[in-house]
Amino acid sequence: MCRLFGLHAGTAVTATFWLLDAPDSLARQSHQNPDGTGLGAFDASGAPVVEKQPLAAWEDTEFARAARHLTGTTFIAHVRYATTGAPDMTNTHPFLQDGRLCAHNGVVEGLDTLDARLAELGVTDLVTGQTDSERVFALITAATRSRNGDVGAGIVDAMDWLAANVPICAVNLLVCTATDMWALRYPDTHDLFVLDRRRPAAHARFELRTNRIHARAAHLDTAPSVVFATERMDDDPAWRLLGDGELVHVGPDLDITSTPGAIPPPRHRLSLSGLAPAAAAGQALR
Repeated sequence: MCRLFGLHAGTAVTATFWLLDAPDSLARQSHQNPDGTGLGAFDASGAPVVEKQPLAAWEDTEFARAARHLTGTTFIAHVRYATTGAPDMTNTHPFLQDGRLCAHNGVVEGLDTLDARLAELGVTDLVTGQTDSERVFALITAATRSRNGDVGAGIVDAMDWLAANVPICAVNLLVCTATDMWALRYPDTHDLFVLDRRRPAAHARFELRTNRIHARAAHLDTAPSVVFATERMDDDPAWRLLGDGELVHVGPDLDITSTPGAIPPPRHRLSLSGLAPAAAAGQALR
């Protein structure tokens, strides 16, 4: 299962990320290798910065194991376990479209139907790889354009279409600009958590860790932030699991808006047991 991490700091901060902070030896357990890691941010000027690397074998993991230092207001990190598309650069998250970053965890099928919709909308040029994730992002980008740049409305419109027209196992999303971040858990196949750290004195220092992603930002020990993650990253009781179909928006001033049940249930919901073997393996918790 892919790992997602999102951080909105409100102002520019320097953060350090380790995208394969695993206790096990990937050299000894190469079957657990992810297929790619990526980190995206918007720097103090508002420009996107993306560092990503496909990981074809265990000896390529030094990129992901090394500390990555980025300064920005918003950050997205992703560890990919492929279900669609080869482990190459074009298929590695996060993706950048229209000045926005997006990372995804889940499976969407019916890609021929989705491709036809993207062609109808005139946005096939946005898709450079083979993943369902990049196609979903292109659909969101097209819908956002039609909504005059309203990203939240674009996400809802795109997901409404997907829910009605293609089989869906999961579409957990993080989308961000330099000033805003959106998180969607859909449906309730995989977890997605939010941690509200806007009162930092009520929390431990900002050192968050799973056995795949480790994030450290000393400035955020005493400054407010909001975090999204596939898993709880410490024992803070403030971690909250998003609901089925819940869309959360974090604005420039770290104001949080939640819309429960923003997307109707998928008409054709895929269970994990109903996926093809390769897709099911990619969605397994590792």
